[in-house]
Amino acid sequence: MPAKEHAHLSFENPPALPHEVVVETLERALRDRSHEGEAASVLGRSALNDEDREFVEHWCVQVGTRAAPGNPLLGLAGLCLGHAARRFGYLSGEALALVESLAARAEMDPKDVDGRALDGFDDARSFLHLW
Repeated sequence: MPAKEHAHLSFENPPALPHEVVVETLERALRDRSHEGEAASVLGRSALNDEDREFVEHWCVQVGTRAAPGNPLLGLAGLCLGHAARRFGYLSGEALALVESLAARAEMDPKDVDGRALDGFDDARSFLHLW
């Protein structure tokens, strides 16, 4: 009986998107919540793959400060700041304050900010050796 061949599956993160696409998508979602799904994908993709730390951090902070209470993008912004801390080993004071604030809001009211913000805060503390 012939040996079974096994396909080796691999996963590759998609490359970062052009900055103008990211900005346009996130601005649109901040104006109109019907675009949140696309914005979530774009923000996560940037946090995981874009090599421009300042750009990634800036847009995580923009989303985390401008999205309305209860918007799922708030928790994602916190999580993505945790990804940035892991990848770059640095977050600005503004970003650190925001990731801590989003986590505190998530602890107080998960309907305001979802629990992903807690994961982002844990990542920031762990990878930046803080708190």
